Amino acid sequence: MSGDSCAKRSFSTESGVVAYWVDATAGEDAPWLVFLPGLTADHTLFDAQMAHFHGKARCLVWDAPAHGESRPYPLDFSMDDYARILGTMLCAEGIEHPVLVGQSLGGYVSQAFIDLFPGVAAGFVSIDSAPLKRRYYPTWEVKALRHTKGMYLAIPWPLLKPWGAWGAATTERGRANMRSFMDGYTKREYCDLAAHGYRMLADSVEAKRTYDIECPALLLCGENDHAGDVRPFNRKWSAGEGIPLVWVPGAGHNSNVDNPTFVNGQIEEFVRSLRTLST
Repeated sequence: MSGDSCAKRSFSTESGVVAYWVDATAGEDAPWLVFLPGLTADHTLFDAQMAHFHGKARCLVWDAPAHGESRPYPLDFSMDDYARILGTMLCAEGIEHPVLVGQSLGGYVSQAFIDLFPGVAAGFVSIDSAPLKRRYYPTWEVKALRHTKGMYLAIPWPLLKPWGAWGAATTERGRANMRSFMDGYTKREYCDLAAHGYRMLADSVEAKRTYDIECPALLLCGENDHAGDVRPFNRKWSAGEGIPLVWVPGAGHNSNVDNPTFVNGQIEEFVRSLRTLST
């Protein structure tokens, strides 16, 4: 992440150190946006959003435990552990009532946070994510989430990296961003982290949460997102919970990188509906 406006900070847990970046130049009256990247991604996934909202909103973005610069970190955490670490971090920063913006895994973490800390989030923007409620998932799909490691390990690393980039994004900018994440891991690190993330998701879904997203919410999904069943999940999620769904033109799974102008505009409009952005 470039620019002097973003201060890199760290937060220590019992298992390791979590790195995050804060841009609070917008001033005390500006809303807080908390950006949560997806599985295996790091904070640079939200570079375009951090740049766009500089001076308009106060922003925080993290490298989730075991991701990016938040390593080494043992793969023994749950989705709720992620949410609790995030909650403690926000308290340490004095951040109250943030808008959570989560891409893929970040959207799941946001929902776990909303479940564990009701009334704290001012809003929630899901980007290419899916619900955590058990009723949206067929049993076979939850079981399949627990058996991804062998599939990843069976693919040679020189093939897995371009496959991962093409599967996540539709634009060269998005694919280059995904390749940069993957280049930061060894094949074993990447496969272990991805497999743990999917098992963590299965565990969280099978917890049979009864939460409701009580804060205003918005679902964004790339119209060309081919990551699993994300598009069908978003249709069911929107219909089942009454949450507005907006399709991101020309974008894949990492739609905020593929089409940042559109996504930034949607987030800004959503935040403006909650309160006027500082100018």
